[in-house]
Amino acid sequence: MAMVKLDKVTKVYANSNEAAVDELSLEIPDGEFIVFVGPSGCGKSTALRMVAGLEQITGGEVTIAETVVNDIPPKDRDIAMVFQNYALYPHMTVSRNLDYPLRIAGVDKQELADRVNDIARTLQLTELLDRKPAHLSGGQRQRVAMGRALIRQPAVFLMDEPLSNLDAKLRVSMRAEIARIQADLGVTTIYVTHDQVEAMTMGDRVVVLNGGVLQQVAPPEELYNRPANIFVAGFIGSPAMNLWEGTFTTSDDGRGVVTLGTQQLEVPAEIVAAAGLVPRTNTRLAIGIRPDDIYDDVDGSQPGSIDATVTLREALGSEVVCHLDVGVSRILIDDPDIEDDVAPDVHFVGRFAPTSTASPGDERRVRFDVQKLHFFDADSGLRL
Repeated sequence: MAMVKLDKVTKVYANSNEAAVDELSLEIPDGEFIVFVGPSGCGKSTALRMVAGLEQITGGEVTIAETVVNDIPPKDRDIAMVFQNYALYPHMTVSRNLDYPLRIAGVDKQELADRVNDIARTLQLTELLDRKPAHLSGGQRQRVAMGRALIRQPAVFLMDEPLSNLDAKLRVSMRAEIARIQADLGVTTIYVTHDQVEAMTMGDRVVVLNGGVLQQVAPPEELYNRPANIFVAGFIGSPAMNLWEGTFTTSDDGRGVVTLGTQQLEVPAEIVAAAGLVPRTNTRLAIGIRPDDIYDDVDGSQPGSIDATVTLREALGSEVVCHLDVGVSRILIDDPDIEDDVAPDVHFVGRFAPTSTASPGDERRVRFDVQKLHFFDADSGLRL
């Protein structure tokens, strides 16, 4: 195992004036499973490839196990990498695919056999050792690709969207399998994905990138509950956080009022104080609330209740997801082409109990849990 350190690592391609990765600084301790996530083109794969030595670094330093590796070729960096495609040798059995790196390295036959058996047992491939890739499922082929990389016992394991070619059901089982294997082996792992659900369920910490710039690095729970800025707030979570622009005003007794179009939400004094919002008068803010924190409030008697029109109902069995027109435009940030744009035709989303009777066309009261509001500076986008 080894610690990986990125110190102001930058990549600018020859045909571009903008940095694909812009002064990325990060420390990854021994044995950590860290996930890079962000929209397409955010620089996550480029960062991984610079650690691997597959991309020339424009600026900064990459350190593996206290050695600066900028000028060290990939084969000498003590890393192993798994890509989207499995790249298995079709004419070789699983056993021969697994032991290929050891045979190239000249490992003696007994050690080679022992290590193949060990990695096959860890990856649950023992019964498949005599099969060829054509007779394996997608998940089995992916495990063989992982085994071939791990059998060398690398200091750092790099994975670039390894599950993107699998179907949805297999992706769910394989991400749990990868997390289990990494925990068992304890190898320092950097994992790249565009799927934020994958990132949140697998990583010890998650690195959120956008436009080549580090937005936030934190455990999944912190990203979800305390996003550092509007981008992280809107990108992390499925469905995404509801974000809108409104004004905020405090009263003499410390309570606050947030506008939601023509409607208002009263915010308790303790929440106002915790968010550092005192004193303010008609201050423009970006405000957010998770779909989980919007409730179907039929009688409208609870604090935080507002009028909404249901525009779409998605019954998922364990919950009902409703799209709600609350009379205010929503900010979208998860599409690079419309970043920070307001999209009036995209409604708020609430996750209701499976017993909810909300249906398209219904005009009803819904309740925002004002204890769970998120406040951001409207200009900088930073969390308050």
